Amino acid sequence: MNAHNAMFPGELAPYSPTLDTDGQPRLLLVDDEPRLLSSLYELLKGRGYSLSTASSGSEALAHLSRLRFDLVLLDLRLPDIGGHEIMDFINEKGIDADVIVMSGEVGIDAAIGALKRGAYDYLRKPYAREELLATVANALKGRRLALENERMATQLENSEKMYRYLVDSSPDIIYTLNHEGRFTFVNDRAYQLLGYARDELLGKHYSVLVHEEDLERARYVFNERRVDDRASRNVELRLKCRNGGGGGNGHERTFNNTLMTISLNAIGIHVPDQEVKKLEFFGTYGVARDITDRKRAEEVISYQAYHDILTDLPNRILFKDRLGLAVIQAKRKKTELAVMFIDLDRFKLVNDTLGHVKGDELLQQAATRLKDCLRKGDTLARQGGDEFTIVLPELRDRDDARIIADKFLESLQRPFDLDGHEVHISASIGIAIYPTDGESIDELLRHADIAMYQVKALGKNGHSFYHTSMLDVSHQKIALEQALRRALEQDELEMYYQPQIDALTGRIVGAEALMRWNHPTRGLLSAGEFLPFAEENGLMLPISDWMIGALCRDMLQWNASGTDHVRLSLNLSPQYLDRGDFFEKMRGALVRYGIQPGQIEVEITENICIRNPQYAIEQLNKLCQLGVSIAIDDFGTGYSSLSYLHRFPIHTVKIDQSFVKEIHEEGGHYPVILAIISIARGLGLNLIAEGVETEEQARYLRANGCMTMQGYLYYRPIPLGEFIKSLRTQPTLFGLRAVQA
Repeated sequence: MNAHNAMFPGELAPYSPTLDTDGQPRLLLVDDEPRLLSSLYELLKGRGYSLSTASSGSEALAHLSRLRFDLVLLDLRLPDIGGHEIMDFINEKGIDADVIVMSGEVGIDAAIGALKRGAYDYLRKPYAREELLATVANALKGRRLALENERMATQLENSEKMYRYLVDSSPDIIYTLNHEGRFTFVNDRAYQLLGYARDELLGKHYSVLVHEEDLERARYVFNERRVDDRASRNVELRLKCRNGGGGGNGHERTFNNTLMTISLNAIGIHVPDQEVKKLEFFGTYGVARDITDRKRAEEVISYQAYHDILTDLPNRILFKDRLGLAVIQAKRKKTELAVMFIDLDRFKLVNDTLGHVKGDELLQQAATRLKDCLRKGDTLARQGGDEFTIVLPELRDRDDARIIADKFLESLQRPFDLDGHEVHISASIGIAIYPTDGESIDELLRHADIAMYQVKALGKNGHSFYHTSMLDVSHQKIALEQALRRALEQDELEMYYQPQIDALTGRIVGAEALMRWNHPTRGLLSAGEFLPFAEENGLMLPISDWMIGALCRDMLQWNASGTDHVRLSLNLSPQYLDRGDFFEKMRGALVRYGIQPGQIEVEITENICIRNPQYAIEQLNKLCQLGVSIAIDDFGTGYSSLSYLHRFPIHTVKIDQSFVKEIHEEGGHYPVILAIISIARGLGLNLIAEGVETEEQARYLRANGCMTMQGYLYYRPIPLGEFIKSLRTQPTLFGLRAVQA
């Protein structure tokens, strides 16, 4: 971004490329993300640059007002003053500093705004370090060239030879045309870029170089006669290269032509009647700058603004544009079109299990399979995450959409190979038909989305056409969300307790707390009827807050009844554990109610270990330091490595009821149960079996070493009062456990 304008009152002095005192170019690094700013500083440190940093827009402006910089590496998204405003400040103050924009913005407007303000280059985050280093080096090299050109320009007045050297070594094509549009001068740059020697162009008409499609525009540009500020500037034309010439630059390049008209005083040439002399048009002087690479970069930026980088499919912006055009065409032709909303089933499990890299590979492979099922003219787009949308124009009937949806499901049935991991997924597909199911873009997308969720609710792996009755179901979900929020406010939630039994003595040694909702019209609802919905709609955080408070209040009653040795285990939602203030919430509740941390045990699932193991370890270690113990629930049903049992501070393992239900004979052989019992015994962990419902199951577990059991064989969930009454009848009480279910 160069400013060579004259000074105005109150402006900074014109800035010139400046080296630091030790001869190093001065760079200003601007980014509000400390980690990225530090990483950028370390990348450029020791490479011969003098570096300054700014973590906000105001700090950047302070640096620019006080110091001179050759190059500014600028993040657009800053907390106080945006990157575009900083570039406006640089332009207004005449600060001669090039700007390289580095941004995570996916919108085209941000890139266009930066380029319009004169950015040297635009790098999208995350960028490759080699790309950044090359861009910085090129920018500084360009400034050095500009400085050299300025130095030579000052000598031009005294040296015709220097003038010729400057013109011929210019990075731009410099030329003059006579009044007929024929070349009278062209510098050597024309040969370097286009492959034409000077002698081959002199006397030739400019049209020999101009692309046929640009000839009409060129006719006005190359015949420019004006000399003032109205002269043509920054007009883009495509010039042809000679085959094999142009230094290997290809056969067509784009040029930005800055033109001005030169006038010649016609000395000694007068009109016959001796009228006043006048200036006659002599020809045109022009500078053509090669912007081919910039145009390609702009095309890449434009493409990325309308396409998903991961799958190379249209993104939601381009999809809405194409859907809008399809709707207009369908209305004109009075035909139908279909909009599909596709959500990949089980993708989250694969992503959590194998990691985001493999998850990305799965998305790419799935996108390829879906694309192969489409007709010519159909559009497949990625909405985000594991969601895709499709528009099928010009349907003959609804069966066309049904056939393609079946093809999608069939194509996804084949296993996916992710570097040796065989993965199976399916899809839930919702379909909306224009104009029956809506006449606007938003209506069609919304109704296809509703139909997709209907498929999810019915077991996934299928497709469904939208029907107005589905809207009622959607409204019921909204009503359920509102009612659940009211339930929190009006204290309609309650904890029930299912005792856990010592299989040898029959004593209650613990309990699992099961959440219930006393619904005003539907009666008592189990956790399975509303907690999955709460997980999907962001209500688990306030519900978990309520549960911690409710269980602490219950413990006050237990402690008051003489059962202060009871221990409470909380099985919390992964969403709640992931929240940054989880530990403080827990510690605050214990202090507020006067509960000893040793009475608490936090119960986690294997998937929590998989989602973000390092973060989970940090959180659980903090709890252990506080005095809280840890249990792992549903052991054996997830996909985690057994190494988690070593890495995580686990004290208790629970055998999932799905394994217990497989026990049908006391003398049978159930290797998964035996393996879990052996692991727990080998690691010295407590062991609890869930879902024990028959005497055969209890005898098998007891015979193989599992002595703590829970299930309908012994107790169903009971209210708090009944549970405390049962506890008081026990000669010895220990090990109270509470979980959500």
